[in-house]
Amino acid sequence: MKKLSFLAALLAATVLSGAAGAKTLVYCSEGSPEGFDPGLYTAGTTFDASSRPVYNRLLEFAPGTTTADAGLAESWTISDDGLEYTFKLRPGVKFQTTDFFTPTRDMNADDVIFSFERQIKADNPYNQYVAGAAWEYAAGMGLPELIKTIEKVDDLTVKFTLNKPEAPFLANLAMDLGSIMSKEYTDKLAADGKMEQLNQMPLGTGPFKFVAYQQDAVIRYKAHEGYWGGKEKIDDLVFAITTDAAVRLQKLKAGECHVMPYPNAADVEAMKADPDLQVMEQEGLNVAYLAFNTMQPPFDKTDVRKAIAQAINKQAIVDSVFQGAASVAVNPIPPTMWSYNKAIEDDKYDVEAAKKALVDAGVTDLKMKVWAMPVARPYMLNARRAAELIQSDLAAIGVTAEVVSYEWAEYLKLSKAKDRDGAVILGWTGDNGDPDNFLDTLLGCDAVGGNNRAQWCNEEFDKLVKAAKTTTDQAERTKLYEEAQVVFKREAPWVTLDHSLVVMPMSKKVSGYVMSPLGQHQFSGVDIAE
Repeated sequence: MKKLSFLAALLAATVLSGAAGAKTLVYCSEGSPEGFDPGLYTAGTTFDASSRPVYNRLLEFAPGTTTADAGLAESWTISDDGLEYTFKLRPGVKFQTTDFFTPTRDMNADDVIFSFERQIKADNPYNQYVAGAAWEYAAGMGLPELIKTIEKVDDLTVKFTLNKPEAPFLANLAMDLGSIMSKEYTDKLAADGKMEQLNQMPLGTGPFKFVAYQQDAVIRYKAHEGYWGGKEKIDDLVFAITTDAAVRLQKLKAGECHVMPYPNAADVEAMKADPDLQVMEQEGLNVAYLAFNTMQPPFDKTDVRKAIAQAINKQAIVDSVFQGAASVAVNPIPPTMWSYNKAIEDDKYDVEAAKKALVDAGVTDLKMKVWAMPVARPYMLNARRAAELIQSDLAAIGVTAEVVSYEWAEYLKLSKAKDRDGAVILGWTGDNGDPDNFLDTLLGCDAVGGNNRAQWCNEEFDKLVKAAKTTTDQAERTKLYEEAQVVFKREAPWVTLDHSLVVMPMSKKVSGYVMSPLGQHQFSGVDIAE
């Protein structure tokens, strides 16, 4: 209890430092952000703390949907050949005034151009402002090859010209990597020799402005007074970083936080019975998986990967980790997503068949590592427990598995390596409601060394998902994605584990919170009773 008391005191001091009588909402976040520049990362924990409170995008997903609506762009037109997208920007949009920067102008086309060119042009001064910046999302989606030019037509008009048609392009612009930065702020940082500050002290047009971050403890934000969507109802937003789900629940029940994500499955029924709490639920647009490194033997052999898949009792993982509030995953996209291939059958759990398959593949005395995430995610509430179950399953076929883990940011970084050993537990919640965001982003050749943790580049699969991008005919796209799922299942770069139900408990004092099918935690429009 001493640790809890210390955190409570720290949080109280943080909250009380705000203006007297300010309305404060505290969110018990499950982990620390890797940084505050969303273009550099792909993790939802990082986006929750950076792009969602601080920034806006040209298009924004309507609350509770996967529909991309007007954001910083009021309107747009698309040329008949699908190659030119012209956006009319919203006039009078103010950047946040903070203790570290005071803007002198409104958002304009220069900000939009900078925000994208830094990610796709190697000669942009900000392309490598963080050592080793890989712009993982932009690279994995092939944006440097896709975008031919970004032009300023006038201060409030921007034209993107593409090298080829791209069906999910508008939805992709509404994703976190599309967050619009202040070029004026970044120019000042460059002039002062403080470019790295962009990843530490963010400044955007969004509903909340960044105040301070205490590493692995607390992030503070204040409502943006000049927000184009109107000032928020809450004055202060606090992220209390609390990695343990049981401690998050203690703090929620004690009133020390008002919203928490990813509760332990065993606690959900008790939370529903608590008169002071409300519990929201939604089918997650997600998948959890165990990704082999297909560049490293013996996992470069399909037969070995299929044998491991047959050895894992996925239903036991769903029962133990989720108390049944999830379903066994067959395909790499969730069954609620269009183009899901219902005809595909899962690998049957069969210990004896798995043993024989390994022998037939010439593999004996196999030793491997199973990587377990250190944080709860919507698609995997307890990766350590899942890894231990997998470890036990593999022991039954004579495979010795060592469970390993790392701090979250390090885990994400190390798991991308092409020479990574073993198989890594990870997962994905869709960013835009399009199958491309799973199949190409996670498994395409462009994403090897990044989001493609299997390091799997299959020419047949890649050709199918790339072809699906170039037509707007959804029936044709569906056919191509269904074929791609057949290739995926045949080649088994992952063991697909589960699709989960997402549960969001919060105080009954909270109103206006809308669950996102995209797994986003956003507090614009949220209120809390005094």
